Amino acid sequence: MTERHRLRSLLWIAYMNGVVPMRTQPLYLLSILASPLSFLFFVTVASHGTLIFYGIAGGMILTVLSVGTSLQTDMSHYRTDLKFQDVIVASPVEAPIYVAGIALSELIYSLPGLGVFVVLWRLNGPISPEAALSVVGILLTVWALATSLGFTLSTYFNDIRETFVFSSIVSLGLSVLPPVYYPISAIPASVRWLAYLSPTTYAAFLMQGAFGLQPLSLPSAAVDWLILVLAAIALLAIAAVKARWRDP
Repeated sequence: MTERHRLRSLLWIAYMNGVVPMRTQPLYLLSILASPLSFLFFVTVASHGTLIFYGIAGGMILTVLSVGTSLQTDMSHYRTDLKFQDVIVASPVEAPIYVAGIALSELIYSLPGLGVFVVLWRLNGPISPEAALSVVGILLTVWALATSLGFTLSTYFNDIRETFVFSSIVSLGLSVLPPVYYPISAIPASVRWLAYLSPTTYAAFLMQGAFGLQPLSLPSAAVDWLILVLAAIALLAIAAVKARWRDP
């Protein structure tokens, strides 16, 4: 394939799986926002508004994380139910183009939801260019991390119903238990080390720093970025090596 055909294939897959569903069934967007906005509501009410920025920052992370990990459901559906992946395997479209197109579609799918949180952010305070740029970088890294994990898992499922179980577990382990919606100081010191096992903890630290919720020194931010990026690279490597492109 030429580079032009690769780009066309990538954009067509992204359009098919990202734009078309939003046009045909807008209620899908509400389902994506349901959990992030619910957590934001409860955090804000429980804290009497003092943690609203934690809730907005956490909502952005959870939105990207949710659509990223939902890639496993989409790809499992295409592979096992529609046999669409078999068509891709037999076509000139390479595996990386197909996966990148699906991953890009998930990012497109998250944009309206992220827009809601950006509006809430702006309504509750100013947005500096530095903070906006930092938030974009964090969310793109979380997207890469989540889609890599979702793709790897999708290649091992033989029934789409299995993905629903793992989606809940992944969501719990990466967005509810880590301090994504609240400061890490709220976790008892004796079990706080568990939070550091999740890469989204470091994404949350960086987001909270961008929102001005906690002082973030350059060495501390560098360490958080390093861990987050290494986690994304590790999952990308696992996806490249361990994911099963063809059924055994």
